[in-house]
Amino acid sequence: MKFQFKIQPYQTEAVDAVIQVFNGQSNHGPSSYIRDLGVRPKPQQSGEEQTQLANYDQLSEEEIDATGYKNADVELSDEQLLLNIRTLQSQNNIKLSPALVKGLGRCSLDIEMETGTGKTYVYTKTIFEMNRRYGWSKFIVVVPSIAIREGVKKSLEMTEDHFMQCYGKKARFFVYDSKNLGQIDTFSSDGGISVMIINTQAFAASLNEEKNVEGRKGDSAARIIYSERDNFGSRRPIDVIAANRPIIIMDEPQKMGGEVTQKALKNFRPLFTLNYSATHAKQHNLIYVLDALDAFNQRLVKKIEVKGFEVRN
Repeated sequence: MKFQFKIQPYQTEAVDAVIQVFNGQSNHGPSSYIRDLGVRPKPQQSGEEQTQLANYDQLSEEEIDATGYKNADVELSDEQLLLNIRTLQSQNNIKLSPALVKGLGRCSLDIEMETGTGKTYVYTKTIFEMNRRYGWSKFIVVVPSIAIREGVKKSLEMTEDHFMQCYGKKARFFVYDSKNLGQIDTFSSDGGISVMIINTQAFAASLNEEKNVEGRKGDSAARIIYSERDNFGSRRPIDVIAANRPIIIMDEPQKMGGEVTQKALKNFRPLFTLNYSATHAKQHNLIYVLDALDAFNQRLVKKIEVKGFEVRN
């Protein structure tokens, strides 16, 4: 059984808001670079097989493609980005941002959408639209828990054919697994749309250098992503990921506002960051709002309950 997805106007508006922030950006497609292949050990063979593999190193250099693809830089100046943001805010009756927020990458954009209105669908469509308009192809979806991570993965699976019909291409997506680091190399070498889904426990549990050492107390997954691994060519996974200059999409960022998590996110060297939530705890550059009242008036949710009042915008 396949689900049929209806394109909702408010979801298109949320996608367009992100696209308009980068008006003036050229589409260069993904930028190529030479990937760090790490140290590749010679297979242990004996006898006749060892003789046949005498030139293994030379052959492997020729056979393995070291080409990687990363997101092209944002060409726009800070002044142009802020102008685009403020123009968008004026159109949408949102309080104007006094400055460009650069917490993670060139800018941090907030998209406020009420729970149940399809945030995952919206940022998935945004991925395809940014690829079509600007050529960006490397994305990391960061989530606060394993349960949400699995939900995002399921959503990407369900909408795969839908977006294939809309854009004529599919996104390659995978869940980061510290036991399968080879997926990171594929993420880097793939010239198409690539999406990595990762939960904060995989990289932000411990950034204390004394704890990120084998044998000491600390989260093992965090140690893996920040340490040189023999089974990964003596490379650090975080360095291989960061070379792609990924665009980070934060799903429920209010649950990931801790100092350790925010510091860890900078290690990914994001191009810029998109924050999707119904309740942003920390404000960045707000570009789209679909609050509870809007969702109720548009019959997107069945009812709302008021717990308190707060003056916004």
